[in-house]
Amino acid sequence: MGLLLSDGWLTMSKKKSKNARLGFKQSLDHSTYVWFVFNQLSHYCSNVPYFVSGGKAGKIHYALGFFTRALPCFTEVYSLFYVNKVKIIPGDIYNILTPLTLAHLIMGDGSAQRHGLIICTDSFKLVDIISLMNVLMIRYRLNCTIRVHNKSKYRIYINQSSMALLVKIVSPYMHYSMLYKLNSWLNKPKDRHEIEVFDVDNNTTTIYCSISEGATKLNIPKSAIINYFSRNQDKPYKGKYRFNKP
Repeated sequence: MGLLLSDGWLTMSKKKSKNARLGFKQSLDHSTYVWFVFNQLSHYCSNVPYFVSGGKAGKIHYALGFFTRALPCFTEVYSLFYVNKVKIIPGDIYNILTPLTLAHLIMGDGSAQRHGLIICTDSFKLVDIISLMNVLMIRYRLNCTIRVHNKSKYRIYINQSSMALLVKIVSPYMHYSMLYKLNSWLNKPKDRHEIEVFDVDNNTTTIYCSISEGATKLNIPKSAIINYFSRNQDKPYKGKYRFNKP
């Protein structure tokens, strides 16, 4: 599912075929990740990954890809992701977007930014991108916005305030060769002073990048949080919030 949300695609391999097959391809720079994915799906495949080269803007580009066999399981997925041969975001994206799926989406189409992360959803329509972003916000409580890229192309931006939470969600499923997309947040400077806030009333947890940000978002004095940590209290602050250092 994560591959199909990024660079993977499904196609009917032959005119007479009743089943679809999965294709996946990445630049040769990401060949380690391609082999990792292939090893996970090799039982669906008849051949090893193939080498591709092509020219664009006067430069030669190299890639590595593979196809699975045409099977009923992929045909079932095809009906979720394609309408009139055009790839879409499935209607059941809330349940489809598991942490593993999100990790592969980021490994395929994530772009590290100085302040946050961009998911390159250029191939999808705006209405589909909004559906995907709503799941990121509602299911995973990530602070997201939509950014316009190259006229009618739209991308999802995950704000830096949510990066610590995003790392916590997807890092267990990230291949080591793709961790560079999260590295600036995996190796956090000590002066960030992240805090994890548990809302007792709503039973939700939010991670803030600093004590100052947490105090501002929660509309409480910064000194109250500092004093809370210094006393190492176990009871909630004013009966509503409980603070922890991730």
